[in-house]
Amino acid sequence: MWVNSPTVGLDSYFPDDPKNFSLWIEFRVGPDDSPGADDYRVLICTPEWLSQNIWEPRWGRHMLIVRAYDRFAIEKCVRDYIAKCTGDEWGVVAQKVARNLSWEFEDYQG
Repeated sequence: MWVNSPTVGLDSYFPDDPKNFSLWIEFRVGPDDSPGADDYRVLICTPEWLSQNIWEPRWGRHMLIVRAYDRFAIEKCVRDYIAKCTGDEWGVVAQKVARNLSWEFEDYQG
């Protein structure tokens, strides 16, 4: 399975306050034996950002909470999670990845 760089380049993003930020990033994830891939999104944010911006009860799905902005730790966390999602076919793997990352085909009924 392969994962490409996020659509928002984490190497060029620098929050004003590394301990108080949020950022949606997208990843393209696909099987090694295919040129195709699926898009996934995840909200990266800090507890400080949550406490200042979320007032009502809210579910935390498709969210990675970090103490501070650390590009390498964020990428490693996402890549390690995706690497643990295994299965005999891509559909099984894609659904496992979608447990924590927002998948472009989630709830699709074709």
